[in-house]
Amino acid sequence: MARGIDYGGMMHRAMQGLIADVLHGVAQDGLPGEHHFFITFDTRDEGVEMADWLRERYPEEMTIVIQHWFDNLKVTHEGFWITLNFGNSPEPLYIPFDSVRTFVDPSVEFGLRFETQDSEDEAEEAPEVPEAAPAEAPLPSGGAEVVSLDKWRK
Repeated sequence: MARGIDYGGMMHRAMQGLIADVLHGVAQDGLPGEHHFFITFDTRDEGVEMADWLRERYPEEMTIVIQHWFDNLKVTHEGFWITLNFGNSPEPLYIPFDSVRTFVDPSVEFGLRFETQDSEDEAEEAPEVPEAAPAEAPLPSGGAEVVSLDKWRK
């Protein structure tokens, strides 16, 4: 049976590439303006490198903040090295992009969430596509407007 196009995998790799590009720019030029990042990763991933005491404290997942102080940020196609300060103790970490679960830059309200697959053998379900909101729906708080094109249809 011919295998279809793996759009999910392609998007996943593209988003990992986006994170790599952003971190590479920060490694070269520092954080611009008010930008800062919250990165949550799975500490159980076999490629994660961190101090034993940190792994004991965060046995499943950990969120790091890249903002005021960080050092030795080095980015590869597979992940990144960074030294962060934990209670006045600088600790190096290696975080593979495959272990990243969320990447958020709250300064510009940007965020990515990576869903995990429990098993590759499970049947893939298409995500549920929401229906278009009716024209009389209340306006969202962001000021967006829903426009009905029904009156122009023949």
